[in-house]
Amino acid sequence: MNPPKLGASAHDAIAIAREVLEIEAQAITDLVAKLDQPFVLAVELILNSSGRVVVSGIGKSGHIARKIASTMSSTGTPAYFVHPAEASHGDLGMITRDDVFIALSNSGESSELLAIVPLLKRWGAKLIAMTGNSNSTLAREADAHLYAGAAKEACPLNLAPTASTTAALALGDALAVALMQSKGFTRDEFARSHPGGMLGRKLLTHVRDVMRTGENAPRISRAATLMETILEVSRGGMGMTAILDDDGRVVGIFTDGDLRRVLEKGTDPRSTKVADVMTSGPSTIGPGKLAVEAVEIMDRKKINQLLVVDDGRRLLGALNMHDLFRARVI
Repeated sequence: MNPPKLGASAHDAIAIAREVLEIEAQAITDLVAKLDQPFVLAVELILNSSGRVVVSGIGKSGHIARKIASTMSSTGTPAYFVHPAEASHGDLGMITRDDVFIALSNSGESSELLAIVPLLKRWGAKLIAMTGNSNSTLAREADAHLYAGAAKEACPLNLAPTASTTAALALGDALAVALMQSKGFTRDEFARSHPGGMLGRKLLTHVRDVMRTGENAPRISRAATLMETILEVSRGGMGMTAILDDDGRVVGIFTDGDLRRVLEKGTDPRSTKVADVMTSGPSTIGPGKLAVEAVEIMDRKKINQLLVVDDGRRLLGALNMHDLFRARVI
């Protein structure tokens, strides 16, 4: 059986998609004017809590609740998702009086959520409601109510949760980011919660972790001949060598590219001093810098090697693009 083809209706599909995106974008824009003191109260309730944030919702709101809990957890606000139906059958025991409970329901009348509200109130847990109905039961019972509705759904029947769930998701992100900034959450803290992915490697890997040191970092005295320098470049296998003064400070670099240029001029490698043909004042980086900063320098200056130095420009090591590829920084 051949799959159906859009044919002439392809343009209609694009028009529909554009309308959906416009409706959902407008739903988010409309929330901006509705942000007021309850949002500040919600942030304060969470900041002043000694427990965790528990996020709950059912159906499409449940999916959004899971994402909000995940975003909060990764940005410095410990949170987890509890299914409201499961909460009524034992999982409510995970919630303590020190927690803040965020309930998502577009109507604000979800029976599964309303069934557990009295128990939350009895225990003393704080309740934040995110609904599309400010006059709903859930909104009235909440310590802080955040409007997260939409004027209309993107669904042509105005039934399937589309714009309203997008609005709730965006409001959840706004809450998570506000908490993140209030807590002074840092890049390093973010990386610690993402150790397994590319993001974690980029944020946690420093130059000292990937640089070559000791004999693995080619170096030679500025008094050396060009021939001696060529041998050091070959030995090091990095396509370059650092040129040092008598105190071990970097004064230059000599690369494969430099070698091609001097040989094209007919330079005698046995009688020429490397100090006369090296590249002076090469780019350097400190060992405590992030490896991604080394990548940025290499990209910007269109170089493949970088020397690692201390504050006195004494050579500590070297790295090249291959080292960064192996470390999966790029």
